[in-house]
Amino acid sequence: MNPRSDENINGVSRRVAVLTCHFPSVVMASEQEAALAAVPSDSPTIFDKIINKDIPANVVYEDDKVLAFRDIAPQAPTHILIIPKVRDGLTGLSKAEERHCDILGCLLYTAKLIAKQEGLEDGFRIVINDGPAGCQSVYHLHIHLLGGRQMKWPPG
Repeated sequence: MNPRSDENINGVSRRVAVLTCHFPSVVMASEQEAALAAVPSDSPTIFDKIINKDIPANVVYEDDKVLAFRDIAPQAPTHILIIPKVRDGLTGLSKAEERHCDILGCLLYTAKLIAKQEGLEDGFRIVINDGPAGCQSVYHLHIHLLGGRQMKWPPG
């Protein structure tokens, strides 16, 4: 199996397998099903567990506000998730309030720093999934930084 492949031997995405591992009552076969099954909650998310070092991650950047790590099921040669360390009600972009402007700006600026660190001088893509129709499966705002190949349009 190609280590960058999104599929395992059973045809289930590695990300869905990890989500299922942490939410065992939900059996999912696709990213779309994972998004439809996800429920916003104040309970700790998988990302909170990564921030707290309860779950290992391949961290590429960390400061007092932001943590960035490689996606376990990359959709491009470079696929990094960038998350705020404190959720503060920011479960998705649609939940953003004026008080979140600083962290939203910090996330985007961090994406720029990481893109440079990763050698993405030719360009990159930023993706924020929001809600079930946006295929959001973890309700902790996060940015996907994708690069290392030519992106296509339309994206989804």
